[in-house]
Amino acid sequence: MMGFNFSYMIWVMLPTMAISGLASMMVKRTFAKYETVGTQKGLTGAEAARIMLERQGVTDCKIEATSGRLSDHYDPRVKTLRLSEPVYNATSISAIGVACHEAGHALQHAQGYKWLQMRSTLVPVTNISSKMSMPVIMVGSMLMALAPVFGMPVLLLGCALFAAAFLFSAVTLPVEWDASARAKTAMVDAGIVNQQEAKGAGSVLNAAFLTYLAAAIASLMTLLYYLHRTGVLRMLLNRR
Repeated sequence: MMGFNFSYMIWVMLPTMAISGLASMMVKRTFAKYETVGTQKGLTGAEAARIMLERQGVTDCKIEATSGRLSDHYDPRVKTLRLSEPVYNATSISAIGVACHEAGHALQHAQGYKWLQMRSTLVPVTNISSKMSMPVIMVGSMLMALAPVFGMPVLLLGCALFAAAFLFSAVTLPVEWDASARAKTAMVDAGIVNQQEAKGAGSVLNAAFLTYLAAAIASLMTLLYYLHRTGVLRMLLNRR
């Protein structure tokens, strides 16, 4: 069976769990470090995001509070910036950094940033492929042991579905990096934070980016594993 076996655990599961766990730990530790450090201006996350957007001429974006911790996100469908409770009303460096990062996504949307448009286009496909890829791969793996002639097409379909999910993770990287870069510059230019405070906010954003990088690496490792198990990776390499 080509599914969840010992080699999969050694070469994929354990490394990806370690990478993802380390990234998550760094985010929580960095956010907590600056969560108790305020800024001279004393602006809340929501106020900082509003100032940053209005300075760039974006006045049609709603900003609202949402439940949860680190659940902050921008919804381009309704032009709404949703900030978690520890960010919306908080005046810490962590809150400012996260809020301005999400405002960076709103700026991307307003200015037609191509990578964000691509990611938005991939969302419907990814919603399906992320749910279906592993079940299809597992079915294909079982069929391979019984009837390879039927199992191989199913397994390849599963790999194709997983490749779509990986593509979404890969496209997310420049989107998140650019949003942070916009935030780091804009929060200083708008006078939201001073240079010293900006370093702390930048540390929060850099740590957060690692979670997206970890997700992309985990997806790539899983995809390469199954491409190797199906023989597709070997075939592609032999063509070179």
